[in-house]
Amino acid sequence: MMKLGMFLEGSGHHVAAWRDPDVDPNGRQTLAHYLDIARTAECGKFDLLFMADTNATFGADDVDSWTRTTQASRLEPITLLGAIAAVTERIGLVATATTTYFEPFHVARFFASLDQISGGRAGWNLVTSLAVAEAYNFGRETHPHHGDRYVRAREFAKVVLGLWDSWEDGAVIADKQNGVYFDRSKLHFLNHKGKHFAVRGPLTVHRSPQGHPVIVQAGQSDDGRDLAGETAEVTFTVQQELEAGRAFYADIKRRAAAHGRPPGAIKVMPGVMTVIGRTRTEAAEKYERLQALLSPELAIKDLSSQFGFDLSTYPLDGPVPDPRTDLEQRGRVKVMVDLARRENLTIRQLYKRVYGQRGHRVVIGTATEVADALELWFRGGAADGFNLMPLTFPRGLEDIVDLLIPELQRRGLFRKEYEGKTLRENLGLPIPENRWVVERTQKDAG
Repeated sequence: MMKLGMFLEGSGHHVAAWRDPDVDPNGRQTLAHYLDIARTAECGKFDLLFMADTNATFGADDVDSWTRTTQASRLEPITLLGAIAAVTERIGLVATATTTYFEPFHVARFFASLDQISGGRAGWNLVTSLAVAEAYNFGRETHPHHGDRYVRAREFAKVVLGLWDSWEDGAVIADKQNGVYFDRSKLHFLNHKGKHFAVRGPLTVHRSPQGHPVIVQAGQSDDGRDLAGETAEVTFTVQQELEAGRAFYADIKRRAAAHGRPPGAIKVMPGVMTVIGRTRTEAAEKYERLQALLSPELAIKDLSSQFGFDLSTYPLDGPVPDPRTDLEQRGRVKVMVDLARRENLTIRQLYKRVYGQRGHRVVIGTATEVADALELWFRGGAADGFNLMPLTFPRGLEDIVDLLIPELQRRGLFRKEYEGKTLRENLGLPIPENRWVVERTQKDAG
């Protein structure tokens, strides 16, 4: 069956969602708002809740433009998911943490703690960060080069995984009679020394009920795909067209195999903005109502930042120019350029297609039509599931749970009950073996 993530984004995933009459624009800063979303998503049997994050207000040098969006502020996701863990039982909890501006011990401890609190439902979305605005908040004047970030990220992931194996299963014996809390032979120091990090360990949190938190990634570049093939267990994507989705899917599975991993060890979940109505006309009206609220000025500025130069100097109804070749977000921009070339879009047409939904695919229609679109990709070798992005919260999520989920269940494409208690069980991922146990087993075997 397909896997479904619910991408949490304040007021909704359309850039203008906060201006919708049915949306409380201040809800994105309240716990009650997110608790309601989490409960609704769990009623819909979603595999996971996902929270993206950044450690900066991008565009801080253009504050006047940013006064017109909600993206200037957001709650810290790990803290928020910890609160959500207390009122949910089965749904996974995935948050973003950067390898460029955090330290491995912090990340390992944060997510191991969330995993314990939630009973084995945590996941870490590994990112390398996007822009210099984050660097400014960590005492740096420049943002590391794309390739350098991924070299650091590989070592970072290696350290985090090592720390998560500090405690073997059954290490805590809590022998009250003899006064022994844990078995010393089952606690291990990492003693990592590499190019970027020197970390002794051990981690201060016991081994996870699911082995270790699920690792998630969303890189579209060659470096990002290869890191996903090596370490990720879920990867989010931004493909717009079926054949491109199939190609990405096959590429990720091939890269996983090159690292000695079976195809099922990594789930490919494209992002999809859903706009659902009782009729197709109703759905289209919901979407167009928000599209009409888009600011052309902000859309061009956003597209310019992605292409690497000022697009406002080009005719809006002229062809889309080639982006700079030294971009940091190469993979995401390539998706946009491919879309523009394939459909011969103008700059104006392109920003209307990608700005409101931040580059993701949009599916508009009745529950039956949206289910058809998802099933085509799922059965067509382009996805193991989807990271769904409601147009607005809470109404867009309610449309998914009340209309789309029952249709997917009717087709036998989605669960009616959770398979287990941990995120791994529900995603169908194996529990990773503790490296120290594997090493000891191999040694004993000669």
